[in-house]
Amino acid sequence: MDAVNGGLENSLFVYMQNKIKDCPIYQLLGIEAQLLSPGYAEIRVAANEKHTNPIGLIHGGITFTIADSAMGNAIRGLGINAVTVDFSASFIAAAKCGDVIVAKGKVLKAGKSLFFAEAYVYGGDNLIGHCKGTFYKISDLKL
Repeated sequence: MDAVNGGLENSLFVYMQNKIKDCPIYQLLGIEAQLLSPGYAEIRVAANEKHTNPIGLIHGGITFTIADSAMGNAIRGLGINAVTVDFSASFIAAAKCGDVIVAKGKVLKAGKSLFFAEAYVYGGDNLIGHCKGTFYKISDLKL
């Protein structure tokens, strides 16, 4: 699935799409970009049995991972490379096999070196998680 460009310069959009497609953890888990915009990103994964925990529900780490990815890519949409330095997650409900899980991440505040973001995560139409993160700027992107 190719992502929708939500207003990025084409060179940044192509760069981000390629980075996402080539990312080993995204490949392992089946994570894809759905929408990429300046300060906003939607990341998705089609949940299946390889994503389950011992009781058959989708593991919370999947929710955590795509929320972190959505927030990180929202920041990358501003032309910034950043790393997560703090993260909190509220798991509201469980996702099930067959759900398409979508994390919608947005930048709340972009500082000189710290960025604050949040993500809402949905399993189908149901809100399953709310996450907040603080990110540290490593560098500006060099395209």
